[in-house]
Amino acid sequence: MATGAEGQMQRVDYVGTGLGEDQLAATPFEQISRWVEEARTRQQEQGDVPEPDALSVATVDENGPDVRTVLMRFLDPRGPGFVTNLQSTKGRQLVARPQVAASLTWPSMFRAIRFRGVAELVDRAEVKDYFRQRPWGSRISAWASDQSQPVAGRLQLETAYAEYAARFPDRGRPDDVPVPEHWGAFRVRADRVEFWAGRVNRLHDRLVLARVGGGGLDDAASWAVSRLQP
Repeated sequence: MATGAEGQMQRVDYVGTGLGEDQLAATPFEQISRWVEEARTRQQEQGDVPEPDALSVATVDENGPDVRTVLMRFLDPRGPGFVTNLQSTKGRQLVARPQVAASLTWPSMFRAIRFRGVAELVDRAEVKDYFRQRPWGSRISAWASDQSQPVAGRLQLETAYAEYAARFPDRGRPDDVPVPEHWGAFRVRADRVEFWAGRVNRLHDRLVLARVGGGGLDDAASWAVSRLQP
């Protein structure tokens, strides 16, 4: 729903293709991968999914819930993952309370995937492998930004960037910039995955896969399927 120029609510009927039990993939990982790839393809072909890997991540601390959007940088049968400064707000929150919720949302496709579970630190070797694939400028910013901390102004941030750029010049090698000790990644080990598909008349499809075993997202026996009313 949106507000028009004269303040009237503009209603949009969700004309998605839906998701029936007979269309659901054999495992959560297969279904997640299918929808992610379809979102990426749609962005390439139609351009109306600006950031297919945008992942909203919700945490909690002594002040209550907190949410932000990051980019999904890992996806395998263990779960989706994202990188961050481990000393950032979300990093400290997840270390103290690993309970986490996350969602991938594609409004133009009338689709979303919701995850609930716990956050686990990604192995340091995986973090290093990913870090070396990042553009040089992104590797420099990981050093320059004291994520979530106050800053006097943009000049301070740009000055720090320039200092680290001079310290670690771009020579076109993956090891030009070392991985900061404070930089890492979390993976969401889900206990519940919901596939939401918008349908006309607000009769949306909501298929939930709940963990009933210890296997990964690629182990069909570890998940039970149920449908929720919209």
